[in-house]
Amino acid sequence: MFDWSWATLLGIVGRTAIVYVLLLVGIRLAGKREIGQLTPFDLVVLLLLSNAVQNAMTGPDTSVTGGVAAALTLLLVNAGVALLRLRSGRWRRFVEGIPVVLVTHGEVQYRALAREHLAYEELLAALRQHEVSAVEEVELAMLEVDGSVTVIRRDPGRPGQVLHSRRRLTHHARKGN
Repeated sequence: MFDWSWATLLGIVGRTAIVYVLLLVGIRLAGKREIGQLTPFDLVVLLLLSNAVQNAMTGPDTSVTGGVAAALTLLLVNAGVALLRLRSGRWRRFVEGIPVVLVTHGEVQYRALAREHLAYEELLAALRQHEVSAVEEVELAMLEVDGSVTVIRRDPGRPGQVLHSRRRLTHHARKGN
């Protein structure tokens, strides 16, 4: 049985808050992904991360009290982050990111694809979901903060006119990433 004390509880709260912030930053830096669109590789990493940080949060305390303290800390810190996100545009951009231009005026932005860890083939698949057969048909394609892709197509029948659509980005199994 573990000898419970306020010092132990505060240690769990502090470690849990630090782990939350570090994981938030790490996941944010990893790029835009939807939970439903994770590759098996991404899912394995998330599961291993959760297991790896468990002991860092609770330390030697494996009691129910320690677990509850860590869980409540996670919920409270998450609520604080959500509240800050609503009140601060700068914080929201840090936590959520900003939309990224993938195609503009029919030209692929390869540096943006690389920064977002997207393969050219994934971009083409996303464009096909928008019924676009060639990159040249795209006026603008954006990777939104929620992981979806918005496509504004050029209207072939009326020069200067554009057609707009938005779909979820489907991540296919990738090699080496």
